[in-house]
Amino acid sequence: MTALSTWTAVCAPADLLPGRGVAALLPSGAQVAVFLVADEVHAVSNVDPFSGAAVLSRGIVGDLGGVPVVASPMHKQHFDLRTGECVEDRSVSVHVHPVRVADGVLMVGSP
Repeated sequence: MTALSTWTAVCAPADLLPGRGVAALLPSGAQVAVFLVADEVHAVSNVDPFSGAAVLSRGIVGDLGGVPVVASPMHKQHFDLRTGECVEDRSVSVHVHPVRVADGVLMVGSP
């Protein structure tokens, strides 16, 4: 596992709505999609690897067999919010970012 060099403040945890995504820009220029699902916060790359569009934060959040997923609004592929793996094509995935809460602020980690 690589060491994290940056934690970026995104919002207060109370600002997240269950099942709705928000996009955040990291200092590296990367976009992340942040989701609150069943009292757990997940952060993945906002870029849909199939279309190249930064849209996953607008995707539909759900559950496939107990796995929390987001469906891309572009081509409807589902991505596991815990691992980033595409359910329909396991050879494709999005980057998963660690999250933590520090002093009442949700932070997203990046290398």
